[in-house]
Amino acid sequence: MTKELAHGILVIGAGIIGLSAALELQKQGHQVRILDRKGVAAEASAASAGAFAFTDIVPLATPGIMRKAPGWLLDPLGPLSVPPAYALRIAPWMLRFWRASWRSRYQAALAAQVQLMAHSRAALERQIADVDGEPLMQREGQLQLYEGETAFRAALPDWQLRREHSIRFDLLRSPEAIAEVQPGLAPRFTHAAFTPDWINTVNPKTWAEHLAQAFVTRGGRIDTAEVTALHSEGGETVAQTKDGPVPAAQIVVACGAWSHHLARTLGEHLPLETERGYNTTLPPGAFGLKTHLTFPAHGFVVTKISGGVRVGGAVELGGLKLPPNYRRAEILLQKAKRFLPELNTAGGRQWMGFRPSMPDSLPVISRSARAPGVIYAFGHGHLGLTQAAGTAELVAALAANTEPPVPAPPYSATRF
Repeated sequence: MTKELAHGILVIGAGIIGLSAALELQKQGHQVRILDRKGVAAEASAASAGAFAFTDIVPLATPGIMRKAPGWLLDPLGPLSVPPAYALRIAPWMLRFWRASWRSRYQAALAAQVQLMAHSRAALERQIADVDGEPLMQREGQLQLYEGETAFRAALPDWQLRREHSIRFDLLRSPEAIAEVQPGLAPRFTHAAFTPDWINTVNPKTWAEHLAQAFVTRGGRIDTAEVTALHSEGGETVAQTKDGPVPAAQIVVACGAWSHHLARTLGEHLPLETERGYNTTLPPGAFGLKTHLTFPAHGFVVTKISGGVRVGGAVELGGLKLPPNYRRAEILLQKAKRFLPELNTAGGRQWMGFRPSMPDSLPVISRSARAPGVIYAFGHGHLGLTQAAGTAELVAALAANTEPPVPAPPYSATRF
């Protein structure tokens, strides 16, 4: 391969994080090239729920959560599960997850998540304006739904936490109030919280392709190639591909659930695991969805995608190699039918994707400790789309060696 990037930046990964970072770096005047083993939005960015979930500030590792861990093994179809075949493999990650749930560490992760969410919300608006992306946005809010007074009251501390961080919402206390926002829900949902500022994209793959087109139109280049290793010697940073070496002044690693494999070639062992998410996309006309629906007790969402309906979510901590368990997608669709009696479940397309997850729910956005020319941008879990634009601005600051827009230590690769 050529040495055309000897003074430019190579981004590894053409998902939403890599594309956003490449665009921001390009805007800062860098020559940028993207390499991806499959192409634009071919993995997790292809079929997410399409939500910019800026209200989701609470880390997954909350105090006391490990009391639920036995159930994750016993219920392979539950909202959060660990396949028994993967339990021993994930044990070291689960130990770090437990430590992240200690109250002091949880509070620190919460504060870091709040600051990244606030920055990412503003960054998204800048990104939308920059690429004329408003036609691809749906500003229709979100309903979080609860079955009964007890479940609703249990959720109130989290809503108070959101209020303290200036997140707008309205609490709804009857099926009739809920129906004014979203008709057609089963009456078992007696309470809800509506967040009016919630945003979705019309389709996450379409949004990623739109960013890719903007990048290419402005002179960027996207190629298909699998990067197998990284090297840093004598001030030169090199990505090794099956077609040969690609030297660059700086390299951004943004290849999602596979990123830790490249970090390992530099001698850095980062605790990244895989949240396997499942969904079913139903064709247009399946249901008259007016807002994004979240069913927190059941771990899934129902969202509008290209005029159709996508039912998906849950967390299966199962790594990259176990075969998909599409029974999980079927269970979610069956629940959605019970919750939305008029939902037409015919003609659906199933999907499973890999979300890169760190034990403390925070991404890694930092320079490599072993190779100063390498910048990491991965580990966002199910919040990659949400935090992509904010991450891109942090990556650009790192590349330019300027002060980042938010304090960087919480996202350091060395924090573990």
